Amino acid sequence: MTTLKERLHADVVSHMKDRNKVALTTVRNVLGEIETREKSGKTPVVLDDAQVTSLLQKEAAKRRDTARIYAEAGEPDRAAAEIAEAEIIEAYLPKALTAAEVEAIVDAVIGELTADGTELTMRQLGAVMKPVTAKVVGRFDGKAVSDIVRSRIAQTSP
Repeated sequence: MTTLKERLHADVVSHMKDRNKVALTTVRNVLGEIETREKSGKTPVVLDDAQVTSLLQKEAAKRRDTARIYAEAGEPDRAAAEIAEAEIIEAYLPKALTAAEVEAIVDAVIGELTADGTELTMRQLGAVMKPVTAKVVGRFDGKAVSDIVRSRIAQTSP
């Protein structure tokens, strides 16, 4: 199985062959951001798929924000270009989860913990959040996950 970064590098070649300038430029820019992030700091690091996914989410959000600013400024062509780039980046992101899917994951984790005899209170929030976050990372808003976990713990605690 290839990593997300390897997939981006392979797509640069395919976008060159297809002469898809927008996709080629976008993927090259994202790879540049990844390399910059890897080389910044005292010691070079290699980003894993979770870190690359996080970076891609930020890049797509930046493009969407810029598109909104252009649209408000009366620049629809530039806004459309930013949205096109955001869509290209979002194609590399994992499929987003629905609220119901996240609630099912939270319920399963809480079920596992209570089956082990753990009595859940707000003090055990981290014990629930850690496995839930590992399962939903990059596919659902972290704040919303936290809110769901808090409400479920409040329902189960005495």
